[in-house]
Parts: sequence; C-alpha cells; structure tokens
Amino acid sequence: MADSKEKLFSDFVAPSAQEWREKIEVDLKGADYQKKMVWKTNEGFSMEPFYRKEDVENLATVNALPGDFPYVRGNKAADNSWYVRQDIKCGDCAKEANAKALDVLNRGVDSLGFIVPGEKVNKEYVEALLEGILAECVELNFRTCQCHCVELAQILVEYFEAKGYDKARLAGSISFDPLEKMVMKGKDTEGKLAVAKTLVETLAAYPLFRAVAVNAYRLTDAGAYSYQDLGYALAWGNEYMAQLTEAGVPAELAAENIKFNLGINGVYFMEIAKLRAARMLWAHVVGQYTDNKEAAKMHVCAYTTTYNQTVFDSYVNMLRSQTEAMSAALGGVESLVVVPFDAPYETPTDFAERIARNQQLLLKDECHFDRMVDVAGGSYFIEQLTKSLSEQAWNLFLSVEEQGGFLAAVKAGAVQAVINDTNAKRHADAGKRKEFLLGTNQFPNFTEKSEGKAPVDCCCKCSCGEQPAIAAINASRLSSEFEALRLTTEKAEKVPVAFMLTIGNLAMRQARAQFSCNFLAAAGYQVVDNLGFQTVEEGVDAALAAGADVVVICSSDDEYAEYAVPAYEYLNGRAMFVVAGAPACTEDLQKAGIENFIHVRVDQLKTLKEYNAKLGI
Repeated sequence: MADSKEKLFSDFVAPSAQEWREKIEVDLKGADYQKKMVWKTNEGFSMEPFYRKEDVENLATVNALPGDFPYVRGNKAADNSWYVRQDIKCGDCAKEANAKALDVLNRGVDSLGFIVPGEKVNKEYVEALLEGILAECVELNFRTCQCHCVELAQILVEYFEAKGYDKARLAGSISFDPLEKMVMKGKDTEGKLAVAKTLVETLAAYPLFRAVAVNAYRLTDAGAYSYQDLGYALAWGNEYMAQLTEAGVPAELAAENIKFNLGINGVYFMEIAKLRAARMLWAHVVGQYTDNKEAAKMHVCAYTTTYNQTVFDSYVNMLRSQTEAMSAALGGVESLVVVPFDAPYETPTDFAERIARNQQLLLKDECHFDRMVDVAGGSYFIEQLTKSLSEQAWNLFLSVEEQGGFLAAVKAGAVQAVINDTNAKRHADAGKRKEFLLGTNQFPNFTEKSEGKAPVDCCCKCSCGEQPAIAAINASRLSSEFEALRLTTEKAEKVPVAFMLTIGNLAMRQARAQFSCNFLAAAGYQVVDNLGFQTVEEGVDAALAAGADVVVICSSDDEYAEYAVPAYEYLNGRAMFVVAGAPACTEDLQKAGIENFIHVRVDQLKTLKEYNAKLGI
C-alpha cells in the first residue's frame, strides 16, 4: 500500500506557469488577460495575478536571514518587537505634559514623543517634563524648533549624566531635520545644516540615541506614492550622510545617528514591501561610506498617514490606520505611531488616543505580531513586490543624485513638483472615483452631519522667521475637496432633496438608484430612494410631493428611450432632471433638452460642483 501511494505521488506532475495561464485564459472566455488580470501599480510596474516558486528562485532577498546584512528581513533575528509610541504636544506647562506622559506609560506606551516649543527649551522645563520617567526603560523622542536642537541635546546629556543613567541603555532621538521645512514649507533652512556635526558629537556617547531625522512621512501625508517617499527618503538620508562626513564626522557615527520617520499608506502589501526594500537599499547606501555592517542598519519609526483620513465618517479612519499599523508591524519597524482617527478635525481626544494605542497593543498582545520575524519573507508575491518597488525607488534615488543630491533638488523645486503632481493626480482620481475613499466618494453616510466638525488648518507654529524662498508642497488630504463641497451644501439655506424615480427593469433600476444615492450623498444631498413606480407621471408627482430639488430617473438603458423624455417633459423644469446611466439613446435625450447624466465615467466632484451651482448653492 505504501509503495502504491509513493508511486501515485511520483506520477503527479505539477502544472507549469504556462498551463496555469492557459487555464485562466479559458475561464476569461476571450477577455484580455493583461487588462483583466494584471495589476498595474501606481509605481509604474505590473504585478501578475499569481506567482510561483521559480519566480523567486533567483532573488537575493530570498536567501537573506533576519538580522543579517542587508537587513531586508529586519534588523533583529530573535523577535519582531517594536516600541508603541505616542506623541505629546507640550505647552507652556511642562508638568501637564509630564502628567500625560506618566499616564500613557501605564497604558501600554513605551515610547514617548515630546513636541517642545522652541522658547521652552531650558533646563527647568526639561527636568519637569521628565520627572518620574525612568529614561532607561522608555524610548524618549524630542521634536523642537531646529534652532534649539543643539541646546536641547546639551540639556539632555547634562540631565542623563546627573541621573547616572547607563549611556548604552538610553534610546531615543532628537528630530533635527532642517530639510523638512525646506521641502514642505519652501523656507530656506540650509544654513542650519552647519550645526549637525555639533549635535551628533554631543550625543556621540549614546549609541541608541539618534540625532538626525529624515521625516519622509511628511511626503506620505502629501500623497506621495510608495516608491516616491522611499526614493526621496533614501536621497534625504544620503544628503545628511554626505553633509556629516564632509564635516568630519566618521561615517559609522553619521549612519548610526540617522533615524527615518516613514509614513505608511493604505496599500497593505506595498507598504510591507516598502519597509523591506527600504532597509535593503539604505544598507547599500551606507555601504558606500563604510564597511561597518552594523552601521548600515536602518532605524525606522513609522507613522500611519493622515492623507487618507476623512472628516466625514471618521470612524473609518480607525480601519485605515489599523491596516497601516499591520503593514508597519509586519514590515519590521522599530517604533510606530498610530495617528488618532479624529486628527483631521480636532486636537485628538483622550478616547481617540486610547484607541490609537490599543490598535498597536491589539497587534502585540492578541495577534502576536511581535513574535515572528518577517512573516512575509518567502512569499512569492511579497518578494516580487519588494524587488520591483526597490528598483523603482532606486531609480528615483539615482535621478536625485544626478541632480546634485537631495538638497539641490529641493532648492530647484524638483522634489516638490513631483509630489505636487502626484497629489493633484490623486485628487483628480478621487474626483473621478478612480481612487475610492469609503464614506467620502464611495458609500457615504447619507444622514451624517458635520455637527461643527471642520478640517484643521495646516499651519506652522515655528517662530524662526524664515520666509518662503522656494516651492512648497501641497499637503491637502485626499478627501479635502469633497469635504469642502459637503460642508458648503450643509450650510446652504436648503439642503437639496434628490428623489429616485425608479421605473422599469427591477434589477437595473435598483442598481442605478443605489449608485445615484451614493453619488449624490457625497455632496450632502438628502437622497430619497423608492421601490418603483408604474408610470413616470406617478414618479414625478411623488417627487414633487417630497419636495425634490433633483429627480433622478433610474431604469435600464433600453427603457430610457421610452421613459426619460416623457418624465422630463412632465417635470417641466420644476426640479433638476438627471438620468442615471449612459444609454445608447443619450444623443436623442440631449436633443430633447436633457442635460444631466451620472454614471461611472463622469467626474463625480466636478459634476456635483456643477449641480450645486445650478441649485444656487
């Protein structure tokens, strides 16, 4: 019996990739394989619907081990632990920030990010801020005005020495990143690069305390595609490596002092691959400066992005940030900040901050994401994605270097132009529903009101006094235009009522009514759906009785030739008339005077703005 089983399995021949493809093409029934099955990414490369072992056999990443150069599989071999970080905005009173820090440390946080006003950087303030916090057991991160970073570092060193802390156990960072304001705000901060050497030397005795930051998460928050924020992050970090080494800082010390704060967007698998590719590529960048493989480790704190967060249906933001947090954890970050769901419209509440913390704790304590190193390693798809993404990001990195480096590219406005073009394209895609935002341009909450919620203005609180000198980046969230439209509608003297005149074919009228309700509710219209009417006259009368400002006829393409014109003529201008669909008889309907059509190919945002104008809003 055993022999027969062995013979049975030995006779089994695994199908080839070509045989699988041929089977898929049969199931497609003549449809184009490339159009139906191949995924075209925003990064400019295509992904197949399936991968096999032979697709990854020649990839170098497959043979890498966790903890080994070039660290594609992570900096550590034993586990996948990360710091749960919460940022705290400090005000005039250090004791208030300290009290909050002590509170969140008892709620699962083991990494603190203090945002300190520049004018408050002094010994007394810092001591009050850190009172009761055992620095050896907590990662301490600080962000302040770039003018005060050296002063802050000196105060911290004095404080640590006075406390008698073990220098080798103190982990944290000072977010010294003069290029951030340059690229994001267009302010010339090049002169501040001169103090980078002093800052690094001040903290040189603290091997786990990073002095220089690459705040590339700001590019993610401005809508950058994954390969863009990775490629620019590499160029950004390389600029600091070049500046520091040219100033006389040893390459190992320079590399070990750079911390990457990377953004994580909502493309789940892409972001896992991005973090794997980031470590690998950065290791090769550092390898051009030093043979010290330990120095080639990339130190990453990840931020969930604000770009896809929305004011309306804001609880969906928790779902977005949860998948982003999962990408970050599986990608092997050292620390993680989950942005609270209410950040787009208010200073995060205690509830929102609690949920943000618990999102990470859930991944650790209930899902055990911290125990398995690079769980995605060996996945045919993830390995291919890592390879393709790294190639695209590396090409972008090289193009920046050809422009003279990141600083030169920023001064020329080249980086800003690329990110702004991407942001504009994504806004246009959202307007046309080529990119979905649940609760905004797809499946909006029909009855939701803003209830005083309004987008938080993005403003710089720094008092450095620099004036915009170069191009800046537009960091408007993806939903911002839809939110502005909906808020305008909500403030109107009368919110438009959109009535679905459903008639004819049951399946088609229901499908088009659902589409139309979602389409118009995105602008804040009150939508009224119906089961169906026997005649167009009955439907129009019901619409007018309901106080309709917009009447949307919903039927099948064939039946529009019968129903649309009579309905339009019977309505006789008493409300706006809209046809749901793009029937073959569209030209005939237009000749009859019908102007408004909504379907999947129209620009939703543009159309809704036009409807508001017609309705006097």
